[in-house]
Amino acid sequence: MLEKAGRAYNGEHDLPLRGYARILTVYGATVAAAIAVAALTGRRPPIRVGPMDLLLMAGCTHKLSRRLAKDPVTSPIRAPFTRFEGHSGPSEIDEEPRGTMGELLACPFCLAQWTATGYAIGLVFAPRLTRLAGATMTAVAASDWLQLAYCKLMRSAS
Repeated sequence: MLEKAGRAYNGEHDLPLRGYARILTVYGATVAAAIAVAALTGRRPPIRVGPMDLLLMAGCTHKLSRRLAKDPVTSPIRAPFTRFEGHSGPSEIDEEPRGTMGELLACPFCLAQWTATGYAIGLVFAPRLTRLAGATMTAVAASDWLQLAYCKLMRSAS
């Protein structure tokens, strides 16, 4: 069924719908497992996500997604699923995805959903540790932005 729908959907393009369906299945199963474990252990989600938690979650999601998708140091994680193309920015590399897993791992926008979901799960199971990790990665993201601003100011001054 997916194959027939895929042909109608794809037209002349070659989108790997089966691979996307597998990734969606893993994501859904991960969320379902986290909900089940939370229910079995009596864990409850926060009553509300306050502005500070949202700020930490956004900063952490941004930085961790880029770190996983673009950082040279994390390239061994991506190497089985991507091909090195070159450098794309300060401390970032560009890779060509090989298959749907490569698309997921080389795309910070794609990884953001997984990272934010992991953070949300962390708020249920280990909120203090999760907030500490969030604050750490948010500080790293802010430091990156300050480094880039500093470089731009230095260039404009000379």
